[in-house]
Amino acid sequence: MNCYYSNLIEGHDTHPVDIERALKNDYSNDARKRDLQLEAKAHITVQKWIDDGGLKGRAVTSDSIREIHHRFGALLPEDLLWVEDPVTKERVRAVPGELRRKDVKVGAHIAISPGAVPRFLNRFEEVYGRLGKTDSILSAAAAHHRLVWIHPFVHGNGRVARLMSHAMLLETLDSGAVWSAARGLARNVEAYKGHLAACDRTRRNDLDGRGNLSEEAVAEFTAFFLRTCIDQVTFMEELMQPDRLRARILLWAEEEIRLNVLPPKSGNILEAVLYRGELPRADAAGVVAAGERHARRIVSALVERGVLVSDSPRAPVRLVFPAALASRWTPALFPERAGAVEQRDLGFPAPEEHYVVDRHVVVFWGQDGETRVRCEISSEALDDHFHGDKKDKLEVFGANRRAIEQETRREYLAGRTERDRSVLIRTGDM
Repeated sequence: MNCYYSNLIEGHDTHPVDIERALKNDYSNDARKRDLQLEAKAHITVQKWIDDGGLKGRAVTSDSIREIHHRFGALLPEDLLWVEDPVTKERVRAVPGELRRKDVKVGAHIAISPGAVPRFLNRFEEVYGRLGKTDSILSAAAAHHRLVWIHPFVHGNGRVARLMSHAMLLETLDSGAVWSAARGLARNVEAYKGHLAACDRTRRNDLDGRGNLSEEAVAEFTAFFLRTCIDQVTFMEELMQPDRLRARILLWAEEEIRLNVLPPKSGNILEAVLYRGELPRADAAGVVAAGERHARRIVSALVERGVLVSDSPRAPVRLVFPAALASRWTPALFPERAGAVEQRDLGFPAPEEHYVVDRHVVVFWGQDGETRVRCEISSEALDDHFHGDKKDKLEVFGANRRAIEQETRREYLAGRTERDRSVLIRTGDM
């Protein structure tokens, strides 16, 4: 998640499914897409090193900042190491871990001279490396901006700064990397970049701090940055609430079972793994109240579907969250693609309708490109608009299929979907 959003801020929109494929060494034949997959993989590799304690106690040192850049850049494809000067059009290669050797201008900001970079990095380390826990949290935004302002490298400064901020918050808040500040920054990218630009300005008067740069601007950025972090903590807390997460996963499993993609009682295994963290294979038979052979078949089907994983064929199984299921299991974790609404279409090649008694809805399926879309119409809507009172709801649906599908398509293309991106037609929608 952190990788996706940090690269998105730079204008590199690599779909989470493509990132997942890259981690399995499954790359696109398109050279540009392949390069972006490699970039994402490099970012994840560096973040894993940070999450495993690679920068513990030294996130803001000059050597650590250069090491982040070196580790990231060393894994990038050659084409992504080159950057073009927007004014002179000169192409310059970014050497991983090497401080820049030429002057640069980013927007309206003219960065400090190359010769001054080492001195400023040492001062940066002195200021931000000696703070206590509370001050480190409060100064995370200021450190983030100051590093970008110094602009120590030819290319990659934004991602290095965000990885450094990730390392600072990981240690001071013991966040476990469960939430991502980059997600919040990417979702408010104009405000994020606007605050950074404002922090580049010199102080307005004698009341605007004592240094060369505006203290008021950095205070506003600090408030924005911390609010963004709190918002992401709240989002992840709500998204991962056990009861809600369980309901979404089991609903998905139920649908897969009905479509004969998964064997019956697959949901029992998923529920057990969700609450236990991992499930020894020998315990699977007891969970599904069946023989060992049948239990092994269920576990194998879930592994093949990509929702369970283990270190070996006999090791306990653990739950994974495939990117392809993000919209179902963890809705809103990733944003809609830019322009997606305009490019969408919804057809119904295999609706496979069925009636869900406890929810009083007819469920049917639509197709948008490669994405399968769950659609529902309530019994009340069938009664009120299709004369469905005291009639078999599936027969009513079948007799009015075309009108219902047209209404569903209209709702979908208008973006009126549920939180999990399904479409529910209520009586008031007709």
